[in-house]
Amino acid sequence: MEEVLIPLIVFSSIFGVFYVFLTTRNKERLSMIEKGADASMFLTKKQDKGYTLKFGMLAVGVAIGLLVGSIIAETTTLPEQIAYVSMTFLFGGAFLIGNHYIELNKK
Repeated sequence: MEEVLIPLIVFSSIFGVFYVFLTTRNKERLSMIEKGADASMFLTKKQDKGYTLKFGMLAVGVAIGLLVGSIIAETTTLPEQIAYVSMTFLFGGAFLIGNHYIELNKK
């Protein structure tokens, strides 16, 4: 019974937080429009944050890290857990640093 309650509570809590956030935001916007506030403040500016590039490069880095970790675990006496974790973090971090330099060059 407890195995069912924990995910149910977690997902209902997340839903509740989003519901309250969206309804509060909607009420706030409606009250500001009724008071005559400028509606252009509700428009969000489209800015390319590069999230897709960042997550894509992170995924590639993690995949290469897992591959290299597998090769190292099979060919050396390094423990398997250390090989996988260290290479995953090493290559994931390296690709995030590479993403940072790509973003700097865009500007």
